[in-house]
Amino acid sequence: MGIIVTGATGKLGRLVVEQLLEKVPAEQVTAVVRSAGKAADLAERGARIAVADYNAPETFDGLFAAGDKVLLISGNEVANDRVAQHRVVIDAAKAAGVALLAYTSAPGTLSAALADDHRGTEEALRDSGVPYVLLRNGWYHENYTENLAPVLAHHAVVAAAGEGRVSSASRADYAAAAVAVLTGEGHANTTYELGGDVAWSFAEYAAELSRQTGETIAYRRVTVEELTGILTGAGIPEPVAAVLAGVDTSIEKGELVVDSGDLSRLIGRPTTPLAEAVAAALAN
Repeated sequence: MGIIVTGATGKLGRLVVEQLLEKVPAEQVTAVVRSAGKAADLAERGARIAVADYNAPETFDGLFAAGDKVLLISGNEVANDRVAQHRVVIDAAKAAGVALLAYTSAPGTLSAALADDHRGTEEALRDSGVPYVLLRNGWYHENYTENLAPVLAHHAVVAAAGEGRVSSASRADYAAAAVAVLTGEGHANTTYELGGDVAWSFAEYAAELSRQTGETIAYRRVTVEELTGILTGAGIPEPVAAVLAGVDTSIEKGELVVDSGDLSRLIGRPTTPLAEAVAAALAN
């Protein structure tokens, strides 16, 4: 039985593979990538490397074997037909008779357009008959802390989320949850709603940035339309910018508050505090 991770050189996938290599023999781990060169460090640690692409179904032929556990990490081409991409992996997993197919989805409460592909993939996965796990990942701290340069330059956190709150956690926390599922038992046909232990508002995020930098960082509320314009001005294609800005509407409605406790239970510890992620980002 092997453990196979798609999208293994992405930010989440790499963390999953690295954590797997700390828990199971390296020869049991296969990293599926589009470019073998980007996975050289994982190969050096003993992981098997397989080259395949969601847009090329034939590259998944023979990739999985009966009894394998597979993590399907959602594609990052938001403007593409991601459900069709994901169905390539689901079909290959079904044909091989894998023991489990876990998918990184979005919170069940999220109604933003960003969730549409996830809902479509979940339906395809349930219809396939493959034993599945839905890892409905909430927001990552890094969605914000990896983009601090403009915040610090303008001394403002800009969002269209009103007083909405976010139950974010670190990317490593979500990776640990995936590893727990892939290396554990009893998870088949289960849905986990994953989020951080503590929800925060953007005013609180700005206050934390102010505390750690010693500068005054304000929370500047804008409309969804204004945020879309800001994102397009930063070089993000308009359709993608609109999808991303739409998430703030969901945040204002409370749709990214995930209070199930599933994440901390799966990883066996409290989730990483936002303040810790801010500190790590400022140190880089």
